[in-house]
Amino acid sequence: MKDNIKIITPRMVIMLLVFVVVAPLLPLLISWRWNWWEAWVYAAISIVGFVISRYLAGRRHPELLVERGQYLQNPNPEPWDKYLSPLSAWGGVLILVATGLDMRLGPSAQFGLSIKIIAIILVLGGYTLGAYALIVNQYFSGLVRIQAEHGHHVINSGPYRWVRHPGYVSALITDLSIPFLLNSWWALIPAFLLSIIIFLRTALEDQFLQEKLPGYKSYTQDVRYRLIPWIW
Repeated sequence: MKDNIKIITPRMVIMLLVFVVVAPLLPLLISWRWNWWEAWVYAAISIVGFVISRYLAGRRHPELLVERGQYLQNPNPEPWDKYLSPLSAWGGVLILVATGLDMRLGPSAQFGLSIKIIAIILVLGGYTLGAYALIVNQYFSGLVRIQAEHGHHVINSGPYRWVRHPGYVSALITDLSIPFLLNSWWALIPAFLLSIIIFLRTALEDQFLQEKLPGYKSYTQDVRYRLIPWIW
């Protein structure tokens, strides 16, 4: 009951409305093309994926929803992530804004159905991987920090058996697939910029965990790749 009280605050309601309801619908709201089926598909995947993943994660780790509900108010975050984390969040929104503006003015691309189907599969795969990581990892915070109050330890199950930062892999796949689903060359610009932020955040977080989280350095010997298997 106390966890519910901590989660459901006016600030959290606003954040949920912005990032879970309004953001996925931005391409439709900006373009005013209500027959844009690709945008409806993306919005459905995003909204339904969020609801299901948080429901499953909340059943397994209720404290995780409290942690994520306190976003940007969590104690002792790494100073650099107080900037990179919001940039990541708003960067994703910028991709959607770009697709909406592009459709309203153009669009700049007309990708074939086969490319769009591949993009849908990749978006679904990205959301599924991110949800899997969220459900498995009770320390999946929105900010990089050591959650000593929750007994923070290394997670090496689920997707963490294959790559050390599956949440960032999920974001990378999804962000780079959206422009192809929504017919926008211009949206690739914020998508690539956001990819740079993801790589930077991955490197900084991995270094931080090796220095601060007991057992993590040993874990890196078993799971060698941070973000892209067999490459990095």
